[in-house]
Amino acid sequence: MGTSAASAGTGELKRHLGVFDAVVIGLGSMIGAGVFAALAPAAAVAGSGLLLGLALAAVVAYCNATSSARLAARYPQSGGTYVYGRERLGDFWGYLAGWAFVVGKTASCAAMALTVGSYVWPGQAHAVAVAAVVALTAVNYVGVRKAAWLTRGIVAVVLAVLAAVVTACLTAGGAEAAHLDVGADATFGGVLRAAGMLFFAFAGYARIATLGEEVRDPQRTIPRAIPAALGITLVVYAAVALAVLAVLGPDRLAHSTAPLADAVRAAGVPGLVPVVRVGAAVAALGSLLALILGVSRTTLAMARDRHLPQALAAVHPRFHVPHRAELVIGAVVAVLAATTDVRGAIGFSSFGVLAYYAVANASAWTLTPAEGRPARAVPIVGTLGCLVLAFALPAGSVLWGAGVVTLGAALYGLRRVAERRS
Repeated sequence: MGTSAASAGTGELKRHLGVFDAVVIGLGSMIGAGVFAALAPAAAVAGSGLLLGLALAAVVAYCNATSSARLAARYPQSGGTYVYGRERLGDFWGYLAGWAFVVGKTASCAAMALTVGSYVWPGQAHAVAVAAVVALTAVNYVGVRKAAWLTRGIVAVVLAVLAAVVTACLTAGGAEAAHLDVGADATFGGVLRAAGMLFFAFAGYARIATLGEEVRDPQRTIPRAIPAALGITLVVYAAVALAVLAVLGPDRLAHSTAPLADAVRAAGVPGLVPVVRVGAAVAALGSLLALILGVSRTTLAMARDRHLPQALAAVHPRFHVPHRAELVIGAVVAVLAATTDVRGAIGFSSFGVLAYYAVANASAWTLTPAEGRPARAVPIVGTLGCLVLAFALPAGSVLWGAGVVTLGAALYGLRRVAERRS
Protein backbone atom coordinates (compact mmCIF):
# COMPACT_ATOMS: atom_id res chain seq x y z
CA MET A 1 0.00 0.00 0.00
CA GLY A 2 1.44 3.41 -0.96
CA THR A 3 2.15 5.97 1.70
CA SER A 4 -0.23 8.60 0.39
CA ALA A 5 -3.09 6.19 -0.03
CA ALA A 6 -2.59 4.65 3.33
CA SER A 7 -2.25 7.91 5.15
CA ALA A 8 -5.16 9.58 3.52
CA GLY A 9 -7.61 7.03 4.79
CA THR A 10 -7.20 4.40 7.46
CA GLY A 11 -3.71 3.20 6.53
CA GLU A 12 -0.49 2.70 8.43
CA LEU A 13 1.38 5.20 10.57
CA LYS A 14 5.01 6.07 9.89
CA ARG A 15 7.76 4.40 11.99
CA HIS A 16 9.88 7.17 13.53
CA LEU A 17 10.83 6.02 17.03
CA GLY A 18 13.92 4.14 18.20
CA VAL A 19 14.70 2.68 21.64
CA PHE A 20 15.81 5.98 23.16
CA ASP A 21 12.74 7.93 22.06
CA ALA A 22 10.42 5.11 23.17
CA VAL A 23 12.03 5.04 26.63
CA VAL A 24 11.76 8.83 26.89
CA ILE A 25 8.06 8.79 26.02
CA GLY A 26 7.47 6.18 28.72
CA LEU A 27 9.46 8.24 31.25
CA GLY A 28 7.53 11.37 30.32
CA SER A 29 4.27 9.60 31.10
CA MET A 30 5.27 7.91 34.35
CA ILE A 31 7.43 10.46 36.12
CA GLY A 32 5.07 13.38 35.63
CA ALA A 33 2.05 11.47 36.87
CA GLY A 34 3.54 9.79 39.91
CA VAL A 35 5.95 12.00 41.75
CA PHE A 36 3.81 15.13 41.71
CA ALA A 37 0.29 13.69 41.87
CA ALA A 38 0.12 10.31 43.63
CA LEU A 39 2.41 10.39 46.68
CA ALA A 40 0.15 12.49 48.93
CA PRO A 41 -3.09 10.54 48.23
CA ALA A 42 -1.20 7.27 48.77
CA ALA A 43 0.14 8.52 52.11
CA ALA A 44 -3.39 9.54 53.10
CA VAL A 45 -4.64 5.94 52.83
CA ALA A 46 -1.49 4.03 53.88
CA GLY A 47 0.32 6.34 56.28
CA SER A 48 3.76 4.93 57.04
CA GLY A 49 2.97 1.99 54.73
CA LEU A 50 3.46 4.22 51.67
CA LEU A 51 6.76 2.55 50.74
CA LEU A 52 5.18 -0.91 51.00
CA GLY A 53 2.45 0.26 48.65
CA LEU A 54 5.10 1.53 46.23
CA ALA A 55 6.88 -1.83 46.29
CA LEU A 56 3.63 -3.72 45.68
CA ALA A 57 2.67 -1.42 42.82
CA ALA A 58 6.12 -1.98 41.32
CA VAL A 59 5.71 -5.79 41.41
CA VAL A 60 2.35 -5.61 39.62
CA ALA A 61 3.75 -3.06 37.17
CA TYR A 62 6.72 -5.34 36.42
CA CYS A 63 4.39 -8.23 35.59
CA ASN A 64 2.27 -5.98 33.40
CA ALA A 65 5.32 -4.52 31.68
CA THR A 66 6.75 -7.97 30.95
CA SER A 67 3.44 -9.26 29.55
CA SER A 68 2.94 -6.07 27.52
CA ALA A 69 6.47 -6.17 26.10
CA ARG A 70 6.09 -9.77 24.86
CA LEU A 71 2.69 -9.01 23.33
CA ALA A 72 3.81 -5.72 21.77
CA ALA A 73 6.73 -7.44 20.06
CA ARG A 74 4.28 -10.01 18.68
CA TYR A 75 1.66 -7.40 17.63
CA PRO A 76 3.49 -4.13 16.82
CA GLN A 77 0.34 -2.16 16.02
CA SER A 78 -1.32 0.92 17.46
CA GLY A 79 -3.80 0.04 20.18
CA GLY A 80 -1.81 -1.88 22.81
CA THR A 81 -3.92 -4.28 24.89
CA TYR A 82 -6.94 -3.55 22.72
CA VAL A 83 -5.12 -5.40 19.94
CA TYR A 84 -3.68 -8.12 22.22
CA GLY A 85 -7.04 -8.92 23.82
CA ARG A 86 -8.74 -9.05 20.44
CA GLU A 87 -6.11 -11.35 18.93
CA ARG A 88 -5.62 -13.67 21.93
CA LEU A 89 -8.93 -13.71 23.82
CA GLY A 90 -11.56 -12.55 21.35
CA ASP A 91 -13.20 -9.39 20.10
CA PHE A 92 -15.13 -8.61 23.29
CA TRP A 93 -12.10 -8.67 25.60
CA GLY A 94 -10.09 -6.52 23.23
CA TYR A 95 -12.92 -4.04 23.05
CA LEU A 96 -13.34 -3.98 26.84
CA ALA A 97 -9.62 -3.33 27.33
CA GLY A 98 -9.69 -0.53 24.80
CA TRP A 99 -12.77 1.00 26.40
CA ALA A 100 -11.22 0.86 29.89
CA PHE A 101 -8.01 2.40 28.60
CA VAL A 102 -9.61 5.26 26.69
CA VAL A 103 -11.97 6.16 29.54
CA GLY A 104 -9.39 5.75 32.32
CA LYS A 105 -6.60 7.56 30.53
CA THR A 106 -8.87 10.39 29.45
CA ALA A 107 -9.43 10.97 33.18
CA SER A 108 -5.64 10.84 33.65
CA CYS A 109 -5.22 13.54 31.01
CA ALA A 110 -7.60 15.79 32.93
CA ALA A 111 -5.71 15.12 36.18
CA MET A 112 -2.38 16.04 34.61
CA ALA A 113 -3.78 19.18 32.99
CA LEU A 114 -5.14 20.29 36.36
CA THR A 115 -1.78 19.58 37.97
CA VAL A 116 -0.23 22.00 35.49
CA GLY A 117 -2.84 24.60 36.38
CA SER A 118 -2.48 24.20 40.14
CA TYR A 119 1.28 24.80 39.99
CA VAL A 120 1.37 27.52 37.33
CA TRP A 121 -1.57 29.64 38.51
CA PRO A 122 -3.54 28.14 41.41
CA GLY A 123 -6.27 30.77 41.21
CA GLN A 124 -6.98 29.95 37.56
CA ALA A 125 -6.11 26.25 37.53
CA HIS A 126 -8.97 25.20 35.27
CA ALA A 127 -8.27 27.88 32.66
CA VAL A 128 -4.56 27.02 32.55
CA ALA A 129 -5.44 23.30 32.32
CA VAL A 130 -7.63 23.87 29.27
CA ALA A 131 -4.93 25.98 27.62
CA ALA A 132 -2.37 23.23 28.23
CA VAL A 133 -4.63 20.62 26.61
CA VAL A 134 -5.14 22.81 23.54
CA ALA A 135 -1.41 23.50 23.16
CA LEU A 136 -0.29 19.87 23.52
CA THR A 137 -3.01 18.58 21.22
CA ALA A 138 -1.57 20.94 18.62
CA VAL A 139 1.95 19.56 19.23
CA ASN A 140 0.74 15.96 18.80
CA TYR A 141 -1.18 16.92 15.68
CA VAL A 142 1.95 17.94 13.76
CA GLY A 143 3.73 14.61 14.30
CA VAL A 144 4.97 12.08 16.83
CA ARG A 145 8.65 12.88 16.12
CA LYS A 146 8.15 16.47 17.27
CA ALA A 147 6.29 15.19 20.33
CA ALA A 148 9.21 12.87 21.15
CA TRP A 149 11.72 15.74 20.91
CA LEU A 150 9.61 17.89 23.24
CA THR A 151 9.29 14.98 25.68
CA ARG A 152 13.10 14.60 25.75
CA GLY A 153 13.48 18.16 26.99
CA ILE A 154 10.72 17.76 29.56
CA VAL A 155 12.19 14.56 31.00
CA ALA A 156 15.66 16.14 31.28
CA VAL A 157 14.27 19.12 33.23
CA VAL A 158 12.14 16.97 35.56
CA LEU A 159 14.96 14.56 36.40
CA ALA A 160 17.23 17.49 37.24
CA VAL A 161 14.59 19.00 39.56
CA LEU A 162 13.95 15.66 41.29
CA ALA A 163 17.68 15.13 41.81
CA ALA A 164 17.83 18.55 43.47
CA VAL A 165 14.87 17.68 45.72
CA VAL A 166 16.38 14.38 46.86
CA THR A 167 19.78 15.97 47.48
CA ALA A 168 18.25 18.84 49.47
CA CYS A 169 16.07 16.57 51.60
CA LEU A 170 18.82 14.11 52.46
CA THR A 171 21.72 16.53 53.01
CA ALA A 172 20.31 19.86 54.19
CA GLY A 173 18.87 18.57 57.47
CA GLY A 174 15.38 17.79 58.67
CA ALA A 175 15.29 14.17 57.55
CA GLU A 176 14.42 11.63 60.26
CA ALA A 177 14.92 7.89 59.83
CA ALA A 178 12.04 7.26 62.26
CA HIS A 179 9.61 8.60 59.64
CA LEU A 180 10.42 5.57 57.47
CA ASP A 181 9.40 3.03 60.12
CA VAL A 182 6.18 1.17 59.34
CA GLY A 183 3.76 1.84 62.21
CA ALA A 184 0.26 0.84 63.29
CA ASP A 185 -1.32 3.23 60.78
CA ALA A 186 -0.12 0.99 57.94
CA THR A 187 -3.02 -1.45 57.61
CA PHE A 188 -3.13 -4.18 54.98
CA GLY A 189 -6.11 -2.56 53.27
CA GLY A 190 -4.42 0.83 53.33
CA VAL A 191 -1.29 -0.55 51.70
CA LEU A 192 -3.42 -2.15 48.96
CA ARG A 193 -5.26 1.13 48.34
CA ALA A 194 -1.96 3.02 48.20
CA ALA A 195 -0.57 0.48 45.73
CA GLY A 196 -3.64 0.96 43.52
CA MET A 197 -3.18 4.73 43.53
CA LEU A 198 0.56 4.53 42.94
CA PHE A 199 0.00 2.11 40.07
CA PHE A 200 -1.58 5.09 38.31
CA ALA A 201 1.93 6.50 38.20
CA PHE A 202 3.61 3.40 36.73
CA ALA A 203 1.24 2.97 33.81
CA GLY A 204 3.19 5.17 31.39
CA TYR A 205 4.97 2.24 29.77
CA ALA A 206 1.65 1.53 28.03
CA ARG A 207 2.41 4.50 25.83
CA ILE A 208 5.30 2.58 24.30
CA ALA A 209 3.04 -0.35 23.43
CA THR A 210 0.21 1.82 22.06
CA LEU A 211 2.76 3.48 19.76
CA GLY A 212 3.80 0.10 18.37
CA GLU A 213 3.00 1.09 14.78
CA GLU A 214 5.33 4.10 15.01
CA VAL A 215 8.36 2.27 16.46
CA ARG A 216 11.28 1.15 14.30
CA ASP A 217 12.12 -2.56 14.56
CA PRO A 218 9.36 -3.19 17.16
CA GLN A 219 10.39 -6.80 17.92
CA ARG A 220 13.70 -5.44 19.24
CA THR A 221 12.76 -1.94 20.38
CA ILE A 222 9.64 -2.55 22.49
CA PRO A 223 10.96 -5.38 24.73
CA ARG A 224 14.00 -3.20 25.50
CA ALA A 225 12.20 0.11 25.97
CA ILE A 226 9.41 -0.99 28.33
CA PRO A 227 11.52 -2.55 31.12
CA ALA A 228 14.13 0.21 30.78
CA ALA A 229 11.53 2.96 31.27
CA LEU A 230 9.92 1.10 34.18
CA GLY A 231 13.24 0.41 35.91
CA ILE A 232 14.42 4.03 35.68
CA THR A 233 11.07 5.27 36.96
CA LEU A 234 11.10 2.88 39.94
CA VAL A 235 14.54 4.11 41.01
CA VAL A 236 13.39 7.73 40.74
CA TYR A 237 10.15 7.06 42.66
CA ALA A 238 11.91 5.19 45.45
CA ALA A 239 14.49 7.94 45.92
CA VAL A 240 11.92 10.75 45.94
CA ALA A 241 9.46 8.88 48.19
CA LEU A 242 12.20 8.06 50.71
CA ALA A 243 13.48 11.64 50.76
CA VAL A 244 10.09 13.33 51.07
CA LEU A 245 8.77 10.84 53.64
CA ALA A 246 11.94 11.19 55.74
CA VAL A 247 11.49 14.97 55.90
CA LEU A 248 7.71 15.37 56.18
CA GLY A 249 6.65 12.12 57.83
CA PRO A 250 3.49 10.27 56.76
CA ASP A 251 0.97 12.66 58.37
CA ARG A 252 2.34 15.89 56.89
CA LEU A 253 2.81 14.20 53.52
CA ALA A 254 -0.80 12.98 53.52
CA HIS A 255 -2.14 16.50 54.05
CA SER A 256 0.18 18.27 51.62
CA THR A 257 -1.09 19.67 48.34
CA ALA A 258 2.46 20.24 47.06
CA PRO A 259 4.57 17.63 48.91
CA LEU A 260 7.87 18.13 47.11
CA ALA A 261 7.75 21.90 47.59
CA ASP A 262 6.82 21.42 51.26
CA ALA A 263 9.67 18.93 51.69
CA VAL A 264 12.42 21.25 50.43
CA ARG A 265 10.97 24.07 52.53
CA ALA A 266 10.99 21.84 55.63
CA ALA A 267 14.55 20.76 54.82
CA GLY A 268 15.62 24.38 55.08
CA VAL A 269 16.05 25.12 51.37
CA PRO A 270 13.12 27.46 50.57
CA GLY A 271 14.94 28.81 47.54
CA LEU A 272 14.20 25.53 45.75
CA VAL A 273 10.42 25.92 46.09
CA PRO A 274 9.96 27.95 42.84
CA VAL A 275 12.19 25.46 41.01
CA VAL A 276 10.07 22.57 42.28
CA ARG A 277 6.88 24.30 41.15
CA VAL A 278 8.29 24.81 37.67
CA GLY A 279 9.45 21.18 37.62
CA ALA A 280 6.00 19.97 38.67
CA ALA A 281 4.31 21.94 35.90
CA VAL A 282 6.83 20.70 33.31
CA ALA A 283 6.46 17.09 34.52
CA ALA A 284 2.69 17.22 34.28
CA LEU A 285 2.98 18.70 30.78
CA GLY A 286 5.20 15.79 29.75
CA SER A 287 2.75 13.29 31.17
CA LEU A 288 -0.19 15.01 29.48
CA LEU A 289 1.63 15.08 26.14
CA ALA A 290 2.30 11.33 26.20
CA LEU A 291 -1.16 10.50 27.56
CA ILE A 292 -2.96 12.29 24.73
CA LEU A 293 -0.61 10.49 22.33
CA GLY A 294 -1.51 7.05 23.73
CA VAL A 295 -5.28 7.57 24.04
CA SER A 296 -5.55 8.81 20.46
CA ARG A 297 -3.71 5.70 19.15
CA THR A 298 -6.05 3.32 20.98
CA THR A 299 -8.99 5.34 19.65
CA LEU A 300 -7.51 4.92 16.17
CA ALA A 301 -7.29 1.14 16.57
CA MET A 302 -10.86 0.85 17.89
CA ALA A 303 -12.17 3.06 15.08
CA ARG A 304 -10.46 0.84 12.51
CA ASP A 305 -12.52 -2.06 13.85
CA ARG A 306 -15.71 0.06 13.98
CA HIS A 307 -16.01 -0.07 17.77
CA LEU A 308 -15.83 3.72 17.56
CA PRO A 309 -16.89 5.96 14.63
CA GLN A 310 -14.77 5.00 11.61
CA ALA A 311 -14.06 8.65 10.85
CA LEU A 312 -11.66 8.61 13.82
CA ALA A 313 -9.42 6.13 11.96
CA ALA A 314 -8.24 8.76 9.47
CA VAL A 315 -4.46 9.34 9.29
CA HIS A 316 -3.21 12.77 8.21
CA PRO A 317 -1.56 12.63 4.74
CA ARG A 318 1.28 15.00 5.75
CA PHE A 319 1.86 14.51 9.48
CA HIS A 320 1.09 10.76 9.58
CA VAL A 321 -0.94 10.98 12.81
CA PRO A 322 -4.57 10.02 13.63
CA HIS A 323 -5.57 13.69 13.49
CA ARG A 324 -9.32 13.32 13.98
CA ALA A 325 -8.88 11.04 16.99
CA GLU A 326 -6.41 13.51 18.51
CA LEU A 327 -8.79 16.44 18.05
CA VAL A 328 -11.73 14.57 19.60
CA ILE A 329 -9.68 13.35 22.57
CA GLY A 330 -8.28 16.85 23.07
CA ALA A 331 -11.78 18.32 23.11
CA VAL A 332 -13.08 15.78 25.64
CA VAL A 333 -10.07 16.28 27.93
CA ALA A 334 -10.48 20.05 27.75
CA VAL A 335 -14.08 19.73 28.95
CA LEU A 336 -13.05 17.44 31.81
CA ALA A 337 -10.18 19.75 32.78
CA ALA A 338 -12.67 22.60 33.06
CA THR A 339 -15.08 20.68 35.32
CA THR A 340 -13.28 18.03 37.46
CA ASP A 341 -10.64 17.83 40.24
CA VAL A 342 -7.26 16.06 40.41
CA ARG A 343 -7.70 13.55 43.23
CA GLY A 344 -11.06 12.26 42.02
CA ALA A 345 -9.59 11.58 38.58
CA ILE A 346 -6.67 9.51 39.94
CA GLY A 347 -8.78 6.78 41.55
CA PHE A 348 -11.15 6.55 38.58
CA SER A 349 -8.23 6.35 36.18
CA SER A 350 -6.49 3.67 38.26
CA PHE A 351 -9.52 1.38 38.10
CA GLY A 352 -9.74 1.63 34.31
CA VAL A 353 -6.02 1.10 33.79
CA LEU A 354 -5.89 -1.90 36.14
CA ALA A 355 -8.79 -3.49 34.23
CA TYR A 356 -6.88 -2.86 31.01
CA TYR A 357 -3.75 -4.61 32.29
CA ALA A 358 -5.72 -7.54 33.66
CA VAL A 359 -6.69 -8.25 30.04
CA ALA A 360 -3.04 -7.81 28.96
CA ASN A 361 -1.84 -10.43 31.44
CA ALA A 362 -4.62 -12.84 30.50
CA SER A 363 -3.60 -12.38 26.86
CA ALA A 364 0.06 -13.06 27.66
CA TRP A 365 -0.96 -16.34 29.32
CA THR A 366 -2.09 -17.65 25.92
CA LEU A 367 1.29 -17.08 24.22
CA THR A 368 3.30 -20.16 23.29
CA PRO A 369 7.04 -20.51 23.99
CA ALA A 370 7.71 -19.92 20.29
CA GLU A 371 5.78 -16.65 20.55
CA GLY A 372 7.92 -15.39 23.45
CA ARG A 373 5.68 -16.40 26.36
CA PRO A 374 6.89 -15.01 29.72
CA ALA A 375 7.35 -17.22 32.77
CA ARG A 376 3.95 -18.59 33.81
CA ALA A 377 4.04 -16.79 37.16
CA VAL A 378 4.22 -13.38 35.47
CA PRO A 379 0.73 -13.24 33.91
CA ILE A 380 -0.81 -15.03 36.92
CA VAL A 381 0.60 -12.53 39.43
CA GLY A 382 -0.16 -9.68 37.05
CA THR A 383 -3.82 -10.62 36.54
CA LEU A 384 -4.53 -11.29 40.21
CA GLY A 385 -2.59 -8.20 41.26
CA CYS A 386 -4.55 -5.95 38.90
CA LEU A 387 -7.92 -7.27 40.09
CA VAL A 388 -7.02 -7.05 43.79
CA LEU A 389 -5.67 -3.50 43.51
CA ALA A 390 -8.63 -2.36 41.39
CA PHE A 391 -11.19 -3.46 43.97
CA ALA A 392 -9.06 -2.25 46.90
CA LEU A 393 -9.33 1.36 45.69
CA PRO A 394 -11.62 3.78 47.57
CA ALA A 395 -15.29 2.83 47.24
CA GLY A 396 -16.18 5.81 45.07
CA SER A 397 -13.48 4.97 42.54
CA VAL A 398 -14.58 1.31 42.44
CA LEU A 399 -18.25 2.20 41.94
CA TRP A 400 -17.61 4.74 39.19
CA GLY A 401 -14.96 2.58 37.51
CA ALA A 402 -17.03 -0.61 37.57
CA GLY A 403 -20.07 1.31 36.38
CA VAL A 404 -18.27 2.78 33.36
CA VAL A 405 -16.70 -0.58 32.43
CA THR A 406 -20.15 -2.20 32.70
CA LEU A 407 -21.58 0.55 30.49
CA GLY A 408 -18.94 -0.22 27.89
CA ALA A 409 -19.83 -3.92 27.96
CA ALA A 410 -23.53 -3.05 27.56
CA LEU A 411 -22.81 -0.83 24.56
CA TYR A 412 -20.84 -3.66 22.96
CA GLY A 413 -23.80 -6.02 23.46
CA LEU A 414 -26.27 -3.54 21.99
CA ARG A 415 -24.04 -3.03 18.97
CA ARG A 416 -23.83 -6.79 18.39
CA VAL A 417 -27.61 -7.13 18.60
CA ALA A 418 -28.08 -4.29 16.13
CA GLU A 419 -25.59 -5.88 13.71
CA ARG A 420 -27.38 -9.23 13.83
CA ARG A 421 -30.74 -7.59 13.16
CA SER A 422 -29.38 -5.63 10.22
